[in-house]
Amino acid sequence: MLDDADPGVREHLAERDHVPTDLRARLAADPDPKIRATLAQWWTQAPESVRRILLTDPEDAVRAAACATYYRRLPHPVPPADLLPALLADPVTRVGAVRHCTLDPDTTRRLADDPDAEVRKELAEHPELPPQLRDMLAEDPSPRVTLRVFARQDTPEPTRAAIHAQILSDAPPVDWLTDPQVLDDDTLDRQLTSKLARLELRTLRLPWVTADPMPYVDSPYACFRVSAAMSDRLPAPVVARLLDDEESSVRTTMARHARDQIDPATAERIERGYRPVKRTRWRPADDFPLPTDVLRRLATDPDPRMRQLAPRDLDLPVELVHLLAADPDHTVRRAIATHPRLTPLELTQLLADPSESVATAAAGNPDLPRQHMHWLLTLAGL
Repeated sequence: MLDDADPGVREHLAERDHVPTDLRARLAADPDPKIRATLAQWWTQAPESVRRILLTDPEDAVRAAACATYYRRLPHPVPPADLLPALLADPVTRVGAVRHCTLDPDTTRRLADDPDAEVRKELAEHPELPPQLRDMLAEDPSPRVTLRVFARQDTPEPTRAAIHAQILSDAPPVDWLTDPQVLDDDTLDRQLTSKLARLELRTLRLPWVTADPMPYVDSPYACFRVSAAMSDRLPAPVVARLLDDEESSVRTTMARHARDQIDPATAERIERGYRPVKRTRWRPADDFPLPTDVLRRLATDPDPRMRQLAPRDLDLPVELVHLLAADPDHTVRRAIATHPRLTPLELTQLLADPSESVATAAAGNPDLPRQHMHWLLTLAGL
């Protein structure tokens, strides 16, 4: 299989930890650079001899995969110390090598002046970064670089506040995502970088804050309060305060780290105010199930997000099932479409729903009348 003509077979072997070490090592000499790059990304704990071969591969893509900031497996590999000068000199491996190098004055200055913002970003996170270079990078033109300075434990608070304000002020004056033609390429690139920085700011989690949370539970920065809420050692009054924080992410994080302090009323309040940072199917009720009486009350809630929870009661009264099956919001109809107390007629109606997601959910209901199952199979040509 290591010599199979199909590169997909060899790529599969490169990804698999169960392949014997001596056989997997042969893939470091595979004629296809994509296979070698795959091996570099997935086999992070390869023998040093194999890592050396990949780190010095003639193909840029392979070296970049072998010395990167992201790998498919943990823990990430550390390159041999004697290879670091060459890896720092190589443009395709420089970004991945920064975190492993020792910062002497010449190296630090060279990296600080690197035209690649990714290199400067890695430098801004380096634990040995001198204060004067930290302050210089705090004024870097890339907000993704200054964000790394914001996240450092040794950053002075005035500097941190200035970076935070600058990142938030970089919001574009126009809806450039839907109408990018109004911007030239350079401006569009800056706006995209600024948007990424704002997203990273919202999802930033700081282990050093979690390790010593009390100084940061009232931080003006939501990411600091979230990081503090990740601690399991907070006193009850602080937990209560963070459970009532103005930011949804703080409340949700605190709830997941103080499960014994979450009563049904608190769980409903957190669910009602939940606003995810990014698209996700998870919601607080997945971790904190609401009681039956609450679910039944939510069946007539004004908020469709809350009505979506009512079908989680599998014994929901039939009159509420009927009501939700005819709900004006398609997300609520989708939630009820798999409920076991739907009538055959309601299931048939949901199967013909104008919303494809509702019809798909109804098609997966095991109580769907058999003739409709056959009809669906016929439509699919089966």
